[in-house]
Amino acid sequence: MLKGKQRSYLKKLAHDIDSIFQIGKAGINENFIEQLKNALEARELVKITVLDNSDLDTKEAASEVAEKTEAEFVQAIGKKFVIYKESEENKKIKLPKA
Repeated sequence: MLKGKQRSYLKKLAHDIDSIFQIGKAGINENFIEQLKNALEARELVKITVLDNSDLDTKEAASEVAEKTEAEFVQAIGKKFVIYKESEENKKIKLPKA
């Protein structure tokens, strides 16, 4: 569980990254989750866009994705959200102490 200071730090880092995944009309499927898990292992912090043709709203999608990838929800703004999961082998982000 992320603490306030850690979440703020991740929000600051996420500001400059581009969205690398999109959720569209196909929704969230196993293939999407597997690709996202691989990206989280490599990057730790991932930004995702929910397209207009998706049946999910941003917070629903963020909640479902975070649960299925065992990641932490960081923030949602408009149609984009950010999740974080500490990498097992490629640790790049050092979170501040709570």
